[in-house]
Amino acid sequence: MQHFMGGALFDPASALDTELSNVDRQALLAAIAGSTQQSGTAEIETVLCRARIGILHRDLHGRVLLVNHAFCALVGRPAGVLDGLDFASLTHPDDVARFSRTYGDHLARGEPFAIEQRYLRPDGSAIWCSVHVSFVPGIDGRPRSAIFVASDVTARRHAEARLRESEEHYRHAVELNPQITWLAGANGAVLEVSCRWHEVTGIAREKALGESWVAALHPEDRALTRQQWAASLASRQPVDVEYRLMTASGEYRWFRARASARLNAEGEVIRWYGTIEDVHDRRLAQNELRDSEERFRLAAQAAALGIWDYDALSGRREWSPEFKAMLGLPFDARPEIGTALALVVPEDRPVLKSLVQAAQAGDSSARFDVTLKIRRASDGAERWMQTSGWRMHASSGRLTRVLVTVRDVTEERTAEDRIRWIATHDTLTQVPNRFFFTQQLEQAIARAEGGKDLALVLLDVDRLKEVNDTIGHDAGDMLLKTFARRLADAFGEARVVGRLGGDEFAVLVEGVSRENLPAAIGDALEVLRQPFEHDGYACDMQATAGVSFFPRDGTGGTELLKAADIALYVGKAGRRGELSIFEPGMRAGLQRRNSMLNVARMVTRDQRVEPFYQPQIRLDTGALAGFEALLRWRHDCLGMQGPETIAVAFDDLRLAAALSDRLIDRVAHDLRHWLDAGLHPGHVAINLSPAEFRDERLAERVIEPFRRLAVPLDCVEVEITETVLLGRDSEKVAATLATFHDHGLTIALDDFGTGFASLTHLKMFPVDVIKIDRSFVATVCERSDDAAIVDTIVSLAHRLNMQVVAEGVEREDQARHLAALGCTFGQGYLYGHAAPAEAATELLRRV
Repeated sequence: MQHFMGGALFDPASALDTELSNVDRQALLAAIAGSTQQSGTAEIETVLCRARIGILHRDLHGRVLLVNHAFCALVGRPAGVLDGLDFASLTHPDDVARFSRTYGDHLARGEPFAIEQRYLRPDGSAIWCSVHVSFVPGIDGRPRSAIFVASDVTARRHAEARLRESEEHYRHAVELNPQITWLAGANGAVLEVSCRWHEVTGIAREKALGESWVAALHPEDRALTRQQWAASLASRQPVDVEYRLMTASGEYRWFRARASARLNAEGEVIRWYGTIEDVHDRRLAQNELRDSEERFRLAAQAAALGIWDYDALSGRREWSPEFKAMLGLPFDARPEIGTALALVVPEDRPVLKSLVQAAQAGDSSARFDVTLKIRRASDGAERWMQTSGWRMHASSGRLTRVLVTVRDVTEERTAEDRIRWIATHDTLTQVPNRFFFTQQLEQAIARAEGGKDLALVLLDVDRLKEVNDTIGHDAGDMLLKTFARRLADAFGEARVVGRLGGDEFAVLVEGVSRENLPAAIGDALEVLRQPFEHDGYACDMQATAGVSFFPRDGTGGTELLKAADIALYVGKAGRRGELSIFEPGMRAGLQRRNSMLNVARMVTRDQRVEPFYQPQIRLDTGALAGFEALLRWRHDCLGMQGPETIAVAFDDLRLAAALSDRLIDRVAHDLRHWLDAGLHPGHVAINLSPAEFRDERLAERVIEPFRRLAVPLDCVEVEITETVLLGRDSEKVAATLATFHDHGLTIALDDFGTGFASLTHLKMFPVDVIKIDRSFVATVCERSDDAAIVDTIVSLAHRLNMQVVAEGVEREDQARHLAALGCTFGQGYLYGHAAPAEAATELLRRV
């Protein structure tokens, strides 16, 4: 072996030629053969090393004939180590197969080639190189050795990777932006608009260019929008305008359009960059807020509350007549800060001053609640004023308004009354606590023993946790206070309201007959459903109620509470937002429910879950298309049991997830086994319960077992019911389904036609398959109305590029009728019952 400096010479031109043309290759071969003078060798070596051009010449047995310092530096090995070293040892494992295949193909033809690959150094680092390989022929014309010319391209490869990541990041940022982004020229003509424009309006993007976008505006908004846009074009100032835009559904929604200009060094406009944001809900909320403010004022007057209203934008203050009366001021007194401060006792004035200063400084805290002592102007009497305030802010965060309610609480401030009140009342909601309410219950029972009607109502606030988690605990506190106040108002004088726990309230109702009470409670629940406003948010409120009667359901307070609690529990399980009246049979139902939950815990703990597979058949050819995996579990004595024996567990997120995880894991292993055996199962559908969609990790939980076992995700189908699409967290559900879809899983909508899913839901969610409920299939041959429904569903699915599966196919005439209607797949006892994996394997071997 010769090192570069001591062996044959290279032609510098051909050695530095990154393309290694045929002429250069001949020059290089000549250099190796020694056609160049020895005196030029050092110069060539210096040039190649500085350019980091590595040269290696070796025969086909791996013996190094010539190598330069630059090649040794690139691969991190001295020349002596390279002699006889397999190129697989130099090459990154991910590149070995590609390089070996290319090398072998070109060696057979004796043709040069170029490739980019990574060399793996002894220290574990890798370097990207552009490698040009030429073959030196022998006398017989066949290759006898190979020349490798390598140059370091690591920096370029990394730069290209960063560029791709940057481009991908920008693409995702644009595509995932819920706003419509747009670009206009200096003259205001729209040049580009994001794909969200078409998604929102249904209008092609190219039809929004120039001034064509104006046609999508509400006719009443076009003139003002043009006027404001023209003013911004003239002044070069940002534009901020709200208008109504026709959406793809054919309805107008409010949007906010904003844009700013990019200027050059001379101050001339180059481009306008803008966004369009959906503000429809906010506009509706603002209108509702104006209406609610008027109702609030009327309610405050009825409750003898004083109002201090401060408009931070205009600096205007208003004091209600009730507030002026509390201060002992005449009706025509001006609402001045100095007037109020003069009436507050000196020790409390700093508190009021700090509140005023905070408001003027735009303090961002939403609520405040303080109690101040004043000396009434009319007679000098000292009074305690409970002052509760709310600061309201614009979407920009700017303070817009401060609203303060004032209540004279002088009597409540006496020490004895205050101590007694705290001991017997819930300080947040101002209603009796559990201790005091229980006392009131026993007293009411004693009064009712003379034949007086008495009922105990327990209520559970359904959405307290949701409000706490999404808006904040201050909103949750406001919900509880509003709930307690509305509860007291709804039941009137014949009641005692108490708070028994975090979100549980109770009402004692006396003197209302058992026949009339359900209607009264229903009216109260309707009042409680009305949303309330907090810090710019419209918060939903709902309660579920359970009721027990004295003496029918118990003769003591403990018995009545237990009976009402059972009724409430049953109502929360199946009748949220409604009233459940206690019945003795509920105890047995509750016991059955608890028994099911205990069995489900045992099933998951002992890993008794097994998938049974029911085939799905192509109706046109009779070929097997796939399976639906149905949950079964092993009972020690009764054998395999269906999911109906543990049905309530699927409403519990933790249990539903545990059962589903076990089933999915078994399905993944079965699919892997079939694929390894050369069997082709098509797809396997797995069912997800609505409760599981409350899990943030649902998509990861479903996908991970298949990915871990290298099962192609296009073999997996996820089945959901319409209940999932109709839930409150539709955005979360849509995101989860989109994740499934993006990873290649198909989405099937089960039992279609029996619920309330609409065409909007089919459009909103990425549904690939519609499963026609068996109730329609059972009579598709006998009932024309069911046949019409099936025909409609099939036609709709085809127009939406969806597949259709008919469930419950049990007869040949049903299968023929469904096939004639264009239904794609069939599933039912005609083709096979659900069976264990072994039976499914045999079926796959027969097809």
